[in-house]
Amino acid sequence: MAPPARKSFPLRLDPVLYTALERSAAGDLRSVNAQIEVLLREALGRRGLKIAPPEPVRRGRPPKENDDG
Repeated sequence: MAPPARKSFPLRLDPVLYTALERSAAGDLRSVNAQIEVLLREALGRRGLKIAPPEPVRRGRPPKENDDG
Protein backbone atom coordinates (compact mmCIF):
# COMPACT_ATOMS: atom_id res chain seq x y z
CA MET A 1 0.00 0.00 0.00
CA ALA A 2 1.33 3.41 -0.93
CA PRO A 3 1.82 5.98 1.83
CA PRO A 4 -0.63 8.90 1.87
CA ALA A 5 0.25 11.73 -0.48
CA ARG A 6 2.02 14.76 0.94
CA LYS A 7 1.39 18.35 0.02
CA SER A 8 4.24 19.86 -1.99
CA PHE A 9 4.93 23.56 -2.25
CA PRO A 10 7.92 25.83 -2.94
CA LEU A 11 9.59 27.42 0.05
CA ARG A 12 12.05 30.29 -0.15
CA LEU A 13 14.49 30.53 2.73
CA ASP A 14 17.36 32.78 3.62
CA PRO A 15 20.59 30.86 2.86
CA VAL A 16 21.80 31.34 6.44
CA LEU A 17 18.56 29.85 7.80
CA TYR A 18 18.83 26.90 5.40
CA THR A 19 22.41 26.25 6.53
CA ALA A 20 21.25 26.24 10.16
CA LEU A 21 18.47 23.79 9.24
CA GLU A 22 21.00 21.55 7.49
CA ARG A 23 23.19 21.46 10.61
CA SER A 24 20.22 20.79 12.86
CA ALA A 25 18.92 18.04 10.57
CA ALA A 26 22.32 16.37 10.35
CA GLY A 27 22.56 16.35 14.14
CA ASP A 28 19.21 14.54 14.32
CA LEU A 29 19.98 12.26 11.34
CA ARG A 30 17.09 13.71 9.33
CA SER A 31 16.67 15.34 5.96
CA VAL A 32 16.14 19.09 5.90
CA ASN A 33 12.55 18.50 4.79
CA ALA A 34 11.87 16.16 7.73
CA GLN A 35 13.53 18.61 10.12
CA ILE A 36 11.31 21.46 8.92
CA GLU A 37 8.25 19.24 9.45
CA VAL A 38 9.37 18.33 13.00
CA LEU A 39 10.04 21.97 13.88
CA LEU A 40 6.67 23.06 12.50
CA ARG A 41 4.86 20.35 14.48
CA GLU A 42 6.69 21.41 17.67
CA ALA A 43 5.87 25.09 17.09
CA LEU A 44 2.19 24.33 16.43
CA GLY A 45 2.05 22.15 19.55
CA ARG A 46 3.40 25.03 21.66
CA ARG A 47 0.61 27.21 20.26
CA GLY A 48 -1.99 24.64 21.29
CA LEU A 49 -2.66 23.18 17.84
CA LYS A 50 -2.24 19.44 18.26
CA ILE A 51 -1.78 17.45 15.08
CA ALA A 52 -2.01 13.70 14.84
CA PRO A 53 1.44 12.14 14.53
CA PRO A 54 2.37 11.07 11.01
CA GLU A 55 2.09 7.42 10.02
CA PRO A 56 5.48 5.78 10.45
CA VAL A 57 7.22 4.79 7.25
CA ARG A 58 7.35 1.05 6.79
CA ARG A 59 10.93 -0.02 6.24
CA GLY A 60 12.51 -3.29 5.24
CA ARG A 61 11.26 -6.12 3.14
CA PRO A 62 7.56 -6.70 2.64
CA PRO A 63 6.17 -9.78 4.39
CA LYS A 64 6.34 -13.04 2.48
CA GLU A 65 3.16 -14.22 0.85
CA ASN A 66 2.12 -17.74 1.72
CA ASP A 67 1.36 -19.79 -1.40
CA ASP A 68 -0.33 -22.78 0.20
CA GLY A 69 -2.04 -23.81 -3.03
